[in-house]
Amino acid sequence: MTAQAQGLAACRTLGVESENAPQRDQFLPDSPPHSGTMGQEDGKKWAAAAHSQPTIPKSDRLLGVQVIVTRPALEAARWVQQLGARGISAAALPLIDIAPCADAASQAALQQARAQLAHYQAVMFVSVPAVRHFLMQKEALAPYLPALIAISTRAWAPGPGTARALQQAGWPAARLDAPPAEAAQFDSEALWQRVAPQVQPGARVLVVRGRAMDTDAGSADAAAGRKGQGRDWLAQQVEAEGGMVETVVAYERAAPLWGPEQRRLAHAAVAARSWWLLSSSLAVRHLRQALPDLPLAQARALATHPRIAAAARAAGFGLVCDCRPTVEDVAAALGACRTLGSDGENVSQPTTPKPDGPR
Repeated sequence: MTAQAQGLAACRTLGVESENAPQRDQFLPDSPPHSGTMGQEDGKKWAAAAHSQPTIPKSDRLLGVQVIVTRPALEAARWVQQLGARGISAAALPLIDIAPCADAASQAALQQARAQLAHYQAVMFVSVPAVRHFLMQKEALAPYLPALIAISTRAWAPGPGTARALQQAGWPAARLDAPPAEAAQFDSEALWQRVAPQVQPGARVLVVRGRAMDTDAGSADAAAGRKGQGRDWLAQQVEAEGGMVETVVAYERAAPLWGPEQRRLAHAAVAARSWWLLSSSLAVRHLRQALPDLPLAQARALATHPRIAAAARAAGFGLVCDCRPTVEDVAAALGACRTLGSDGENVSQPTTPKPDGPR
């Protein structure tokens, strides 16, 4: 099936008046997205690029912008570039900030997990940032990366961007598992279909993930954040097969600190009918927290997973289409969704999303 056909099949344009959507407290904290466009030549370039910020256009230029990319800054810059190469004008407006864990306990846990890497049957990296902060930090490079070739541990990646980042970090492709390119979704369910036969009783699996730093203390989201975002569907499958799952937090996610210009851009994007490219339920929540008065009923969104689409509908987006998180599928879905629901009508009913694991 071509990318355009996949976009047409996946595109579901939804009106806010008829949706049977979950409530806001059902948001998944995050699905740190992986991009098929995260190309870098080596770990040093990753580290240098991590400090760069995408150029944010002036508000008066936004009328020609088709897509607002809301991924973290490093990933957003590459998506803007890749979409531009396809003739799609895009602007970066990150809704999630990524940073390494700064506390001593987290750093000690990371170093211990790195040192014991060979003792795990598999390590699941939930996202590109998980790879970058576990394998590509300066303190990780020297003592552990050269040993990747010698150990038998397998790496599990929930999507093509994460898989590519692992190969760039030095992980042998022969010991890397990810959903096939033709998978309907890139998530825990698709990954589990590929790796389930590997899990035997007693197998040790490490999950490398992030945590949210801006949830209210005592809330369900805060508790999930302390456990690594509560995204434990795949862990439950491993344990059901007799395996043992350990978790290490490699990075932190927080709401970006927006100034007046970013707020103006957000309002201008809604007015210009730009498409918001949403790759995280946490990003949707950050947008509502930053701009509770933003008229999302007038806004359009492309969501890279059904669960994120549900979060966008619950937040009030007037039109929502969903597609897989690749540049090709986003481009195809953009073309398909642009022809539907132009009058704001509900042209199809929302479907019940599948459980959303790390991607």
